[in-house]
Amino acid sequence: MAFEKERQVLVIFPHPDDEAFGVSGTIASHVQNGTPVTYACLTLGQMGRNLGNPPFATRESLPLIRKQELKDAAEALGIQDLRMLGLRDKTVEFESEEKLDGMISSMVEELKPSLVITFYPGYSVHPDHEATGRSVVRVLSRIKEEDRPKLHCVAFSNNCVEDLGEADIRYNVKSVEKQKVAAIMAHRSQTQYMVASWGDKLVTQDPELLAWIHNERFWTYQWPDKE
Repeated sequence: MAFEKERQVLVIFPHPDDEAFGVSGTIASHVQNGTPVTYACLTLGQMGRNLGNPPFATRESLPLIRKQELKDAAEALGIQDLRMLGLRDKTVEFESEEKLDGMISSMVEELKPSLVITFYPGYSVHPDHEATGRSVVRVLSRIKEEDRPKLHCVAFSNNCVEDLGEADIRYNVKSVEKQKVAAIMAHRSQTQYMVASWGDKLVTQDPELLAWIHNERFWTYQWPDKE
């Protein structure tokens, strides 16, 4: 599927590296098309399980390290507008709806995006992912249908295809492979072990690895029918 020209893309995820694996090629492609992309990251991933391989971070230093990694990933993708919203990792689900919705609503009102990308509520596994997706849906649901931006969602729970059907949108992002791999590698405290496991598969053009890197999928959020 070809990328549509968008007026403004707003990407909203809770953790540094949430963008890297399944969305970074899409982000880089929009940037390449001349579309402004804003990436709002709710936390600094302070509670990330990995501390590097071999470890180079501590619990105390990890927030600053992940902050720089996020900046490096954004630079690799060409993101000009990176916003770190200062919430604490693994607590997004406990934030008041008023506070969380207010943060997201203010960005939507300011940017007037034509496309918003986030996690699909109910199909994104991690509590922070779920809370983020739910908040985005609440905020956009208050916008009149004719003015509402498109909402493309990432889903990866075991039952997502069973419940939602196959992904509505599939992109081949081979043309921005270099940017995507750079974004993944930028989050090295979290991805170093995984990247090491690739060995020389990138060099040898391993089909399985390339299929994983080159293909990104999204579900269009299904708004409830009006009664």
